[in-house]
Amino acid sequence: TGHELGHKKEAFDRWMAKLVLAVVGYGHFFIEHNKGHHRDVATPDDPATSRMGENIYSFATREIPGAFKRAWELEEVRLERGGKSVWSLDNEILQPLIITVALYSALLSFFGPIMLIFLPIQMAFGWWQLTSANYIEHYGLLREKLPNGKYEHQKPYHSWNSNHIMSNLILFHLQRHSDH
Repeated sequence: TGHELGHKKEAFDRWMAKLVLAVVGYGHFFIEHNKGHHRDVATPDDPATSRMGENIYSFATREIPGAFKRAWELEEVRLERGGKSVWSLDNEILQPLIITVALYSALLSFFGPIMLIFLPIQMAFGWWQLTSANYIEHYGLLREKLPNGKYEHQKPYHSWNSNHIMSNLILFHLQRHSDH
């Protein structure tokens, strides 16, 4: 849901994407996916594109830190262009992070230390779901590098898709990844 809402144009929908991603502490995905992954998909520059022969565990150890690093770099450039500090509240990585910290603090206060068991489990599950989707959606696909050093434009065949009705309903159109 956070993935799909992040593609919407309305401010409310985009804030809802940040909120949904904040629940699992993965708010940087909002920036990285839309501004980094879409630009670099199916290239060696994209930490969210799995390589031919790469297993999901190796991919996860490369993708998760790589996605956060790229999101931070993208947001730093955006804010610098606007004359703002990367540590300002305009930082769209810090916004969901603040929500995550507030939510987790409230849950710890209300339910107690038992949450120290459940919060990491649900966080890891959410991260694994997004990482698994990234792994499957572009596994082994590579855009051709042109003589000018740029990569060919993205085409639908640079994403694995599934046109099954049930996956469409259950995954909020996620299986039609190349459509966005």
